[in-house]
Amino acid sequence: MAGRSSPGGAWGVALAWLGKAAIVGSLAACSVGPKPSPAPSADIPGRPDAVADSGLPPPITRTGSRWVPVPWSELPQHRQDALHEAWPAWVLSCERPAPGWAGLCPEVRRLAQATPEAQQAFVRERLQPYRVESHEGQAEGLLTAYYEPVLQGSRRPQGRFQVPLYAPPADLGQRKPWYTRQEIDTLPQARTALRGRELLYLADPVDAMMLQIQGSGLVQVREPDGRQRQVRLAFAATNDQPYRSIGRWLLDRSLVRDATWPGIKDWIARNPSRTQELLWSNPRVVFFREEALPAGQPLTGPRGAQGVPLSAGRSIAVDPRSIPYGTPVWLSTPGPQATLNRLVLAQDTGSAILGAVRADYYAGSGDAAGELAGRLKQPLRLWALWPR
Repeated sequence: MAGRSSPGGAWGVALAWLGKAAIVGSLAACSVGPKPSPAPSADIPGRPDAVADSGLPPPITRTGSRWVPVPWSELPQHRQDALHEAWPAWVLSCERPAPGWAGLCPEVRRLAQATPEAQQAFVRERLQPYRVESHEGQAEGLLTAYYEPVLQGSRRPQGRFQVPLYAPPADLGQRKPWYTRQEIDTLPQARTALRGRELLYLADPVDAMMLQIQGSGLVQVREPDGRQRQVRLAFAATNDQPYRSIGRWLLDRSLVRDATWPGIKDWIARNPSRTQELLWSNPRVVFFREEALPAGQPLTGPRGAQGVPLSAGRSIAVDPRSIPYGTPVWLSTPGPQATLNRLVLAQDTGSAILGAVRADYYAGSGDAAGELAGRLKQPLRLWALWPR
């Protein structure tokens, strides 16, 4: 996404503060373009005859996954989803359609205002579901979640707003990796390189790191003329240092048993003198750019790695080696934090989102979304929907 350090791109894991973003497996908001998919292959050891006899198409082999064709009846509760809620996200994906989708996108746009029955009929008639598996046949994976924080800030350092968020330094490409988080805070040459690159100032260094992990955020700022304005900071780059989970740092030292965001916040409140030590344990820093918000229009989500705005509850971050950006996906997870059976769109990625059956669920903006993202870590199954 949006860069969860996902455009990264989930802070929503009991052990991950991340990404699209997570504590143990955070999102790295680097946009990674989709790779061309290999041609379909019928090579499923021990099962080609069964597939052929069923009348289903052959399986599809991708770099990071295997897609096994299945009947619609395998998809849990596929008739119960409110497809009209997913349709706007699908229309956005059609702004940058994946190979193979351009021919169907005119119909997708035309059906945006159609009846639920017409939308359901289109999906079932024009798309073939494929169960997403690893090359070893593993069909169950992990679902986490990420969100867009909403914070208070200032254009200049004043009062409690003293923690800067930076645009990329001019010499970022000349030094790889760039300075670590601790070096940025302590070395004069690092501070000099960032002078004049300050975008906004926050009040809390932990909120600043959280914003970097999620990859983007909304900040309410008071402009120099006194007006209040909401701005979006979007992922621009990183210092090329490795991401280290602060949740894992606490767990490894037996300082907490609960490495969710609420658990981390509680530890910080009880140990304020160790906050800097905790933050320095993660050397990665994310740099931002200010992204214009649509004037006079409803607020959309940040742009994901596909290059289109994310839709709360209907966008996921995936490993693009497994599922190409823009693919509609049936997502099923049994809880305990949320039971979800719904159509979503693969529109983002993140550094922690690796593997065939791995997704980061975009929960939206604000505190309620953050509460869900901070706790969601549960089993997952995915079915890619592909044109027949």
